[in-house]
Amino acid sequence: MPTPSPSALPIRRLTPRDLTACADLSENRGWPREEHKWGLLLAAGAGYGIDDPEGGLVAACVVTDYGAAGRPDLRAIGMVLVAERHARQGIGRRLMRHVITESGTTPLTLHATPNGQPLYEGLGFKVTGRAEMVQGHFSAGGVDPAVTTRPATAEDLTTIVRLDGEVFGTDRTHVLTRLPAFADQIRVAEESGRVIGYAAAWPNMDTHVVGPLIARDTRTAKALIASLAAHTGLPLRTDIDVRHEELLAWVKQHGLKPVAFNAVMTYGISELPGDWSRRYAPLTVAAG
Repeated sequence: MPTPSPSALPIRRLTPRDLTACADLSENRGWPREEHKWGLLLAAGAGYGIDDPEGGLVAACVVTDYGAAGRPDLRAIGMVLVAERHARQGIGRRLMRHVITESGTTPLTLHATPNGQPLYEGLGFKVTGRAEMVQGHFSAGGVDPAVTTRPATAEDLTTIVRLDGEVFGTDRTHVLTRLPAFADQIRVAEESGRVIGYAAAWPNMDTHVVGPLIARDTRTAKALIASLAAHTGLPLRTDIDVRHEELLAWVKQHGLKPVAFNAVMTYGISELPGDWSRRYAPLTVAAG
């Protein structure tokens, strides 16, 4: 019996049981396996995939909904991958069209690499911003200690969720409540007993990724990054909105090196909701 063409294979919902297959697909495309991140995305969001009759996955992506359950305000798409031997056959486009159709009128967003951007533009996504990935060992010399930071406690979670919703523009409770188990550190910044920002650092291969990073101003964002760096021996990695020029210049002065740029793209809306001036870095570019 001939093997079916990948273009005829059904698209199905992935579950956390597909984590190893997703990590294998990442590795197949030369990406890190990132099993820790895949675990969060498959638990907090919805995965879509195409099974390979010979084993594993032909393609996969994840979609994370934000807003009221069943009535999302925004869907973030990430980890769009097609196995090397099935690349350049229109499978990624087919998977994206499926997600777009399933999303109906719900606005979509994603971070696109330069290689992926033409595909998304062909589907109607528009570039609305850019983020720069930086990575390296943070050097703490000369850091301003004026902003008070401390480890977040369980009692802070409600405040963090409220602040995040105000800044992000929609509710991320179902993701943020998983953050204590996902991240190695969560820290808050305070002024007069009021939380004015928070940030997390979570393990990803041989780095700690800083994200989300929400802060009242750049001085607060600097203090949160410095406080996270002070409690890890690993290199830091983060993706900073390029409009935050002062913060980007500062992290580079303190040892983080430019790695890559991603285009922030949207479908169905002209710009992301919320207050970009207090949104410095996403949890991960795969989930917004």
